[in-house]
Amino acid sequence: MSGAKNVLGSQLETCCTNPMTGFYRDGMCNTGAGDVGMHVVCAQMTEEFLTYTKAQGNDLSTPVPAFAFPGLKPGDRWCLCALRWKEAFDDGVAPPVILAATHAAALEYVSLADLKQHALDA
Repeated sequence: MSGAKNVLGSQLETCCTNPMTGFYRDGMCNTGAGDVGMHVVCAQMTEEFLTYTKAQGNDLSTPVPAFAFPGLKPGDRWCLCALRWKEAFDDGVAPPVILAATHAAALEYVSLADLKQHALDA
């Protein structure tokens, strides 16, 4: 996975290690065969998005100690499912993204233009 590329075509960078994110909990938005949700979009949480995703049935703000999940707050970075980010984008509440840490596989679900509209690092 060390050769993974980001949406800009360069080496995938770390999304966040505090809290530790990624499908593999390695701080990176890497993906593989077991990642059916495609957790590939590195996004910075906003209150608006956390409220939105909770209403969609995916509560990211409540801690789940059994899974060592601290719960997210605005400002935290997290590897989101590409389709959830796209849903939020379509509904006008997409959180900002970090392009250098967003896996190239995200482009199977969302356009680079849409990601760049919400980029923190563009």
